[in-house]
Amino acid sequence: MKIRPLKTEKDYQSALAEIEKIFDASPNTPEGDDLEILTTLVEVYEAQNHPIEAPDPISAIMYHLESRGLSIQDLYQLLGSQETVNNILERKQALNLDIIRKLHQHLGLSADILIQPYPLVKTF
Repeated sequence: MKIRPLKTEKDYQSALAEIEKIFDASPNTPEGDDLEILTTLVEVYEAQNHPIEAPDPISAIMYHLESRGLSIQDLYQLLGSQETVNNILERKQALNLDIIRKLHQHLGLSADILIQPYPLVKTF
């Protein structure tokens, strides 16, 4: 395959097919170099044409807990209050800076995701 910029969806699909063919190429070989260049081109094309939106903070917290075998009780221990955790997860209370710091420092959640605005449930 002649390596060239990915300008169309067809170019993108061709690059993906070529990556699949040479996926096991050894580094520092002509095929390994082609693989490295193609994956870079694909990453750029995807970032420009198929961006993936970051999850909202609550979805990110829930995914993080589930994927690591943690429970909501673990959040109770970390944040100190069952009521606070429940209000946050039910979207009745926004994350504050102290909570964001704890989630980032102790659970490794991205601060960039946690600081995003997200809708809260209106309570009357």
